[in-house]
Amino acid sequence: MKAGKEFIDDLRAMGKLRDITKITVDVYGSLSLTGKGHHTDIAIIMGLAGNSPEKVDIDSIPGFIARVEETERLPVGMHCHTVSFPKDGGMNFHTTNLELHENGMQIHAWIDDE
Repeated sequence: MKAGKEFIDDLRAMGKLRDITKITVDVYGSLSLTGKGHHTDIAIIMGLAGNSPEKVDIDSIPGFIARVEETERLPVGMHCHTVSFPKDGGMNFHTTNLELHENGMQIHAWIDDE
């Protein structure tokens, strides 16, 4: 969750958040292998939405995730902008490791699919 929020906060600080049209996430290694069971995917999505672990409304999570999955749209940064987050390819789990990291992820911000 923290990594997702920091990613969005950094885009906002650079003045790039509103330019983003799509976000995709790649999760690697053991973080990927336990990801669904430990709800890593949900935590990342909630972080991208602007939530922090200390302040997230846990009762709102199931409905929020259902809307993201249904619409394939993700409100980011506390609903200040909405991006494409496709069911197929939005969150990708890989069994391989990133170099030097057993638990790694890459978050990609796209502008017009580039």
